[in-house]
Amino acid sequence: MISDRLSPFGTTIFSEMTRLAMEHDAINLSQGFPDFEGPEEIREAAVRALHDGENQYARSQGHPRLVQAISDHQQHCYGLKMDPSSEVVVFSGATEGIAASLLGLVNEGDEVILFEPFYDSYPAGVALAGGVPRFATLRFPHFEIDWDHLESLFHSKTKLLVLNTPHNPTGKVFRKDELERLAGLCQKHDVLVLADEVYEHLVFDGQTHVPMATLPGMWERTLTLSSAGKTFSYTGWKIGWGSGPTALVAAAQSAHQFLTFAVARPLQVGMAHALENLREPYFERFVEEYRDRRDFLVEVLQDVGFQVSIPTGTYFVLVGFKGLFDGSDVEFAKTLIETHGVAAIPPSFFYREHPEEGRRLLRFAFCKKKETLERAAERLQGIRS
Repeated sequence: MISDRLSPFGTTIFSEMTRLAMEHDAINLSQGFPDFEGPEEIREAAVRALHDGENQYARSQGHPRLVQAISDHQQHCYGLKMDPSSEVVVFSGATEGIAASLLGLVNEGDEVILFEPFYDSYPAGVALAGGVPRFATLRFPHFEIDWDHLESLFHSKTKLLVLNTPHNPTGKVFRKDELERLAGLCQKHDVLVLADEVYEHLVFDGQTHVPMATLPGMWERTLTLSSAGKTFSYTGWKIGWGSGPTALVAAAQSAHQFLTFAVARPLQVGMAHALENLREPYFERFVEEYRDRRDFLVEVLQDVGFQVSIPTGTYFVLVGFKGLFDGSDVEFAKTLIETHGVAAIPPSFFYREHPEEGRRLLRFAFCKKKETLERAAERLQGIRS
């Protein structure tokens, strides 16, 4: 029997849509994983680690080489200096990092502010920790913050703000002025920030990713999460990490040690190699290739008749389907799979306060090979017929 805290959440929509895609041999543009391999040299580094005896438990907080590489990455990219031994922690993917951070920081009855649409593990993690979620809605197509409503959510019980930038599923990259205003609210009300920045290196169109921890007064109250899966296209390795002040890292580590204890050691060595050796030339090519994929899929979706919100970050695009289908997002997503052989995500599952916002939208992922997107494009043309 599922616990009362988890029973409202059921099976994730990602698993459900992937199952349907497999049943109907549909092209899977629903779940956000690449259908191609990451750089070969990363794989080779992990293989060497296997042969070099890196096969027992790693240090719970992270392999020394990887936490040092993460520390160096944060300083190189953002000017953030940190002690790798106490201000970095490695998780079994950023999703475990979210759960561990919420379990470690949130007490029974603490309120946690979430932007919706949200990554679906956020409310579940808050529930596991005994917290109370409060929602600020970002509305299609521009996803601007309703500041009056957001400010009304801050009060004496507010413990934490979860901030995802670049933002899944909207593709929004929060501007510096927005982050500064959020920082001001958090400092005014003594609120912590869990900054989910897993798409930090996937930013387009001249936008800039600004880590919340770099803003004045925010290092002390920000725990930042990132992910090797998103940056280096090895999602199956499940390696994520957190960084921040010792007290916040220790809080997340206090839960992590009882969830997974340690992450696969040879894979940590492989990711250490990636962070040590793949810098600007890799990131520039990475963004260029994803921008090309985005532009291709956006053009296809617009041509079919979707109303497209062009993402400036991540590898997702949200679209409206007014004029193409009269039912809900769930009904349309199933029709796309069964009739047209393409899987997308119905995003109403990413809303709690205003699910009607998501019922008129679909989310497509463009983290796929060009030929996969081309095959999907051919099938999507059938929507117009």
